[in-house]
Amino acid sequence: MTPLSPEAFEAALRAVGEERYHVHHPFHHLLHGGKLTKGQVQAWALNRYCYQAAIPAKDASLLARLPTPELRREWRRRLVDHDGDGVTPGGVERWLILTDGLGLDRDYVTSEAGALPATRFAVQAYVRFVREASVLEAIASSLTEMFSPGIIRQRVSGMLAGYDFVSEATLAYFQPRLTQAPQDVAFALGYVTRHADTREKQEACLAALRFKCDLLWAQLDALHFA
Repeated sequence: MTPLSPEAFEAALRAVGEERYHVHHPFHHLLHGGKLTKGQVQAWALNRYCYQAAIPAKDASLLARLPTPELRREWRRRLVDHDGDGVTPGGVERWLILTDGLGLDRDYVTSEAGALPATRFAVQAYVRFVREASVLEAIASSLTEMFSPGIIRQRVSGMLAGYDFVSEATLAYFQPRLTQAPQDVAFALGYVTRHADTREKQEACLAALRFKCDLLWAQLDALHFA
């Protein structure tokens, strides 16, 4: 098959989000619409911690396989964004500020003992995929960040309007992601569109992005059912 042009390939990647990103999930409509109880919001934050805590692990596994200093420096920045630098808190610590603010015991959250089995399976599947897939597919799977600024804005405004038990301080995780995610996307999208130089590679990248969207969706399916 003839490769898609870079413009058509990018459009195909973005179309995956329009179809499959979890902003469309019924649970998120409930969350953003102020329709959940405090216990249900706690359950969301508790389960989502498993995903947040695994992001540095999946990034480190990819970092170990990147072939050049330039690529490793770029990907190392993601580790700092999520793990912090010892002075400025990273995303994992900011998520714990959220769970603290919701009244959850921090040791209980970090133990992940209360997480749903489906949450743990989905998160483990993502870490394993990034560790075992090609570098190109692993980077392509990160492109859900193309779609995250929109859901973050909905989440913050909706939760502040809908719940009297959250505040801007509670939701401190999200503001830095509005600048970090586009920076991550600029690199990853450029890398993928340059290196997916055959239709086969392009289709593999699209499949990787669908997989990532599906596992995010599966986590919310589990929460919604529970």
